[in-house]
Amino acid sequence: MVVAGLLFLAFAYFAVGQASMKKNEAQTAADAAALAAAQDARDEWSWPGAFDLDAWDDLLSGRDIGEGSCSAGRWLASQNDAHQISCDADFWPEASYTVTVETNRTVGSSVIASTKTTKAEATARAVIEPRCRVEQDMHPLPSPTKDDDTDEAEDQKSYKVVCDDDEDFRIDPKNLDLLPDLADLFSVHLADK
Repeated sequence: MVVAGLLFLAFAYFAVGQASMKKNEAQTAADAAALAAAQDARDEWSWPGAFDLDAWDDLLSGRDIGEGSCSAGRWLASQNDAHQISCDADFWPEASYTVTVETNRTVGSSVIASTKTTKAEATARAVIEPRCRVEQDMHPLPSPTKDDDTDEAEDQKSYKVVCDDDEDFRIDPKNLDLLPDLADLFSVHLADK
């Protein structure tokens, strides 16, 4: 009887190990899916076609986020032998994707009957963090003359994008095609749920 009890405990311990391993697989799939969705969203962003300070501020604050990038998370979850249950895009307090996945396979057969039908589930959240912001340049372009109208005076204001780690760059509203790639101005990382 003691041997039978010890054997049952050994098999139960093995079942717990199986469940833990399956949970780790689910967490890996969730992490990968959340990062994929966030990176896809970041890579799809583009500078506004015209210089509009509010639109640029919204962009660099990560407010232009939608559900469209959830398909990238769904694909990566499937590559990790799991399927995406939910994908939520949010922009407050920061742009992020929260993804929940479930493994395609169960924990497996064991002395604990429920493991045969139980699948592992996990949730991960990836944040798109802006590294830059738009500021008015303290060394503006020469002031307009009295004959200039208000629209031209507004065009004469000088703005710059200030980044945490990289060199700042000036915005020339008449040459917006000279701007850097937006993907370089945001970092994507996992965060607490």
